[in-house]
Order: sequence, then C-alpha cells, then structure tokens
Amino acid sequence: MNQTTEALATVPEQKAPAGASQNLPTDLTDLTGTPRRATAAISAATEDEAAAAGLAIRAEARWPESGLDDAAPALPGFIVSSFSPIAAETAARCLSRRAAHAPENETKAFEDPETSEARAQAQAHTPVTAILITTARGDRESASHVARTVAANGLLGPLLFFQSVPNAVAGHIAARWKLTGPVVCLADPASALETAALLIEDGDADEALLVRIEQNPSGPDQAHAVLLAALTAHPAPSPAPQAKAPAPTTPGARP
Repeated sequence: MNQTTEALATVPEQKAPAGASQNLPTDLTDLTGTPRRATAAISAATEDEAAAAGLAIRAEARWPESGLDDAAPALPGFIVSSFSPIAAETAARCLSRRAAHAPENETKAFEDPETSEARAQAQAHTPVTAILITTARGDRESASHVARTVAANGLLGPLLFFQSVPNAVAGHIAARWKLTGPVVCLADPASALETAALLIEDGDADEALLVRIEQNPSGPDQAHAVLLAALTAHPAPSPAPQAKAPAPTTPGARP
C-alpha cells in the first residue's frame, strides 16, 4: 500500500457500548464469529450453459483452488473486505491462462513479445474484452463494516465509498489487464451469460470475462471466472461431387 492508502486504512473507528443493539440485518451480523463449513462450489457458467448461449469457454479459474487459498491476497486501494481482492485474483488467474487457449497466431505473439513482428502481431490480434461481474449480494463484508461503524457513530475512510459498488474492482481489472470492452454488473449469472453473448454478437466485444463472486457467512468466500468467446462452428463437409452419367446417344448422331 502507498502512504495514502495506509493512512485511510488506519482511520480510527469508534466502538459501540457493550451490549448496545446495532439493529443490523441478520445476514450481515452473522459474518463475524460464525464457524465456516464447506459449501457447494459456485459457477459463473458451465460449458453446456455457454454452448447453449453460442459461446465457448477459453479459460477459467476459481477461488479457492487449493488449500493455500485460505486468505485473500492484498489488493492496493481495497480494504476491510475480501470481495474485491478475491475477484481480482480469480480474474488474473483466468486471464493468465488465456494464452493456452488462444489461436495459434495469438499464442506465438504471447510467447515472443520482444520482436517487433510479434508486437505488431499481438496488437493486430488484441481482442476487445468485456468484463461482467455477477454477485447476488455484492460486498457483504464492506456493507457490514459500514453498518457497524455508522451505528457506532464512527468514522469511515473514503476508500470504503469507492469499493462499495462491485464495479470498482471491475475497473481495477480493466486497468491492470488493459481491457477495453464494456463493464457490466449483474446479480444473476444467467443474465450475465446472456449479456455476454449479446455483447459479442453485437460486436461490442470479441470476448467476455465473466466473474461470479459470493461471500458466504457460513463457508469460504468463492469466485469463478470464465473467459468466453463466440463458439466456432465447424462447417459440415461438402458432399463429394457425383459423376454425371453420359447422355444417351441418338442413332445416327455425330459424337
């Protein structure tokens, strides 16, 4: 963190008197002190769902992917909550795996970025990538922190206002990976997938990064990111030409 971020992150917070009711929603109050247990993995989109929308999954990533993913990585400019750090990390994993699924000419440009020919090739084939964030409840942890602090007449740092909307991390992802497509935030994964298909079909994007993230009060926070592109249909082979039967000859006619 830079000095500004550190200063904002250490804004003093007043505590409410012991036993005082803060009148918070149950799902927010339960975020702290609740034992976490295993839950079913969430999904941004499956291969079958993507195919039904006319899309193919070119790369994907999850959080967590292993036992090492027990704490969200630090993300400069974002404090208190794991929502944005997990979304950014999952998106980074997905995008870093993109080269393995890219067309051959794109892959060569990724492999040899130093040559002028490779740079020109990479620029010519750089796709316009849309970013779609889908989440049912948004950043629950930040909302809980803000609610507790306001109830206790505490002070809130400006960073919390910035990160209070899910598309804040979408902007970070776009800047970090130089993505130039539209940014959309939706609550429903099915609607997000449909929107991704429309953006690609209308020519607003060549591909779409769809990130679903959910914070779970009784289990691990989860995220799933998929990189979607138009499903390439293989044309059916043309039927073999059939030999024409010789025309019947008329007696006495010249060949």
